[in-house]
Amino acid sequence: LRHFALEQAARGIAVRHVVASTDYASALLPLAAELGPLRMMEPAERELRVELAALVGSGALEVLPHDGWLTTDADFAAAAGKGEGKGGQGGQGGQPPWRMDRFYAAVRRRTGTLMDGGKPRGGRMSHDAENRKAWRGSPPAPLPPRFTPDAITREVGALVESRFAAHPGRLDLDALPATADDARAMWQWAEAACLPTFGPYEDAMSTRSSGLFHTRIAPLLNLHRLLPRDVVAKTLALPIPLASQEGFVRQILGWREFVRHVHRATDGFRRIPGRPPTPNADPSVLGANRPLPAAYWGEPSGLACLDQVVGDVWREGYSHHITRLMILSNVAMLLDVSPRALTDWFWAAYVDAYDWVVEPNVLGMGTYATGDLMITKPYIAGAAYVNRMSDYCGGCTFDPESTCPLTPMYWAFLARHEAALAGNPRMIVPLSALRKRAREKRAHDAEVFVRASASLAKGERLAPLVRLV
Repeated sequence: LRHFALEQAARGIAVRHVVASTDYASALLPLAAELGPLRMMEPAERELRVELAALVGSGALEVLPHDGWLTTDADFAAAAGKGEGKGGQGGQGGQPPWRMDRFYAAVRRRTGTLMDGGKPRGGRMSHDAENRKAWRGSPPAPLPPRFTPDAITREVGALVESRFAAHPGRLDLDALPATADDARAMWQWAEAACLPTFGPYEDAMSTRSSGLFHTRIAPLLNLHRLLPRDVVAKTLALPIPLASQEGFVRQILGWREFVRHVHRATDGFRRIPGRPPTPNADPSVLGANRPLPAAYWGEPSGLACLDQVVGDVWREGYSHHITRLMILSNVAMLLDVSPRALTDWFWAAYVDAYDWVVEPNVLGMGTYATGDLMITKPYIAGAAYVNRMSDYCGGCTFDPESTCPLTPMYWAFLARHEAALAGNPRMIVPLSALRKRAREKRAHDAEVFVRASASLAKGERLAPLVRLV
């Protein structure tokens, strides 16, 4: 913010930089009285919109559309409710279930992005099937760029260390792109070092690199230090494989835009059409309500995958989207952790966290807290998935084929929530396999869940006490 203000002043813009110990509304009210009505682009965060609503209502603030977004409410409404939802019933009049693939395809067609003659380039809208390779060390993963803090960055660092020293994590100023030049350098690194190989290893996880070929630009996009339309345009101009190009564009033009629309349409998941209101934004269709284990705050769990990713997050304020979904959210879901508790942890832990992106990603997708509102099934997995897509299991106390508790916890999750998931067509196969599972194995699954969840709730490290099946 301070760098941006000075950069605008250097362009000849009249800047008035106000520092206040109060909230935004209290800081802006006297300025509006002095200067007349103020203008702002609509804030992305619901939290800020609510805080400023009284000023908007009084005329002290005029709200303009935010020109950083690539899609409109009309795009979202046009794509909503046109496909198959739960039980084969599509929504009507823009009602849920909402699906990103429908939205993304509609936006691609309207804008002509990656389209040739009205048809998707390469013959299909998504090349995700080509982007599921595990990474075994080659090609080498790039090291994230480092930045030299200037006097302003060091000044803010000192403020953080004095005001927020008790907060978790650590301050690493060299890792933070603060100036416009830093943001451009970050993007140039992403173009050269990440995007050519992004696609194939998009879903891979590794102890040797927390980001692999992910660009790490989400914080800059969310702050609009990099503009989404520029990033998409530059990506489309790169001579890189189509699977990498389309996969990256889908994250920005597809998922990022989609979750923002879902968040606005539900008032931050407080008003979901057809369901009772949740004033505290704490939906949980599966009734999960257990506290978040201390392992998420850095206490060793004994699960190498969880401990690795948690360590990455507290070291960097970052991990890529598959570790967020298939490690952090998956483990929490298998433990029946409160979706709201996990969402609040994400909000505290990640440098790119805002309500409009964290709540859809965790409540809507990662924990299945909103059911089929915006995804088709819970994203849960046992040890086999983690072992296939990562190298985490090689350094773990547990054997992924015999003693890892994630696999019996997966089966126990299906057993606990069988009734709630029975109507979901994408759960037919796993639920059928559950029904064929031997009675003694199902009893063992339930025992492992009880013992593992109790141990982690106490902050204890898990250990293989018996051979699991």
